Amino acid sequence: MKKRGTAILWVPLFLLTGTAGAWYLLFIDYKRWSMDIIAGVECSIMKYPDVAVVILAAGKGSRMKSDKPKVLHTVKEKPLIQWVLECADQVTGHIVVVVGHLAEQVKACVSEVISTGFAIQKELLGTGDAVKTALPLLSKDISDVVILCGDVPLIRSKTVDSLVCAHRDNANDVTVLAVEMDDPTGYGRVLLDVRGEVSVIREEVDATDAEKQIRLINSGIYCVCRNFLDKAIGCLGQNNAQGEYYLTDIIGLARQWRCRVGLMVGNSAYEVAGINTIEQLLEVETLMNEIDV
Repeated sequence: MKKRGTAILWVPLFLLTGTAGAWYLLFIDYKRWSMDIIAGVECSIMKYPDVAVVILAAGKGSRMKSDKPKVLHTVKEKPLIQWVLECADQVTGHIVVVVGHLAEQVKACVSEVISTGFAIQKELLGTGDAVKTALPLLSKDISDVVILCGDVPLIRSKTVDSLVCAHRDNANDVTVLAVEMDDPTGYGRVLLDVRGEVSVIREEVDATDAEKQIRLINSGIYCVCRNFLDKAIGCLGQNNAQGEYYLTDIIGLARQWRCRVGLMVGNSAYEVAGINTIEQLLEVETLMNEIDV
C-alpha cells in the first residue's frame, strides 16, 4: 500500500443537482449529456481487463412500499439493476452482483441481460458485509474494484471510467466519488480535514448536528485497490448506530494505515442519486424522457 495522501479531482459530471426528494435542473447543458449518449459516447470506453465491478443489490427497499426487491422496480420499462449492469458492462467483463432479499428473482433479472457472478448476502448486515461476500468471486488478476449501487440507474460508464483513471493516475488505495447537494438529507457526509483531505465518511444516522450541515455527500461509489480492500474489509466493525458493517469505514482504516485516499467531486447529484421511493422513481423516469435516454 502507498504512502497516505489525498488526491482531489473536481470534474463537471453533469450540470444538475438534487435534493433528497427531487432533482432540480441548474443548467440547460443537461441536453449535452443526452447528445453524448445518442452519439455513442457511452460505447467508446475500452474495457479494463484488471478491474472488477461489484454491484450491491441485496436490499429490500422497504420505502418502495412493495415486497419486490428495490432493484427490480422499473424505469422506462427496464429494471433499475439492468441500467447499472449496462454501465458496468462497458467498463469491464468482470462483474459480481451481491444479492440477498428474494435473491432468485434478482438473479433471474440480471441473467436476462448479462452473465455475471453472484454473491449471496445471507444477512443484511451492511455494505461492508455485502462487499465482503463478493471478494472470493474475484479472480487473482483483478487489481482494482469499483463498487456500484444497484438502485442508481443514471450512472454512466464515462463517469466510472473517469473514477478509475483518477484512482490510478494518483496511485490511490481508495477513491471516493462525491457530490455537493443543497439538501444532503439522507446521505453520508464526506468530512475533510484542515488540509482538504478526506478524513472520514459519516453516515447521517451517526452524524452530529454540525456534521449534518456539510453539503459534500458520499455517492456510495468507489474505486478501491484490491490488495487494500482484501485487508480492510476484514477489519470492519459494527460500532455504529445501526450495528452494521459500513463500507465507508475503510476510509478511516486507510487514514490509520497511512494509505492514499482520493476524492473525485462532481457538481451533479442526479447521476449518483439512489432511488428509495416511488416518487423518486417517477422523477427519474420523467428526467430520462426529457433527455431521451
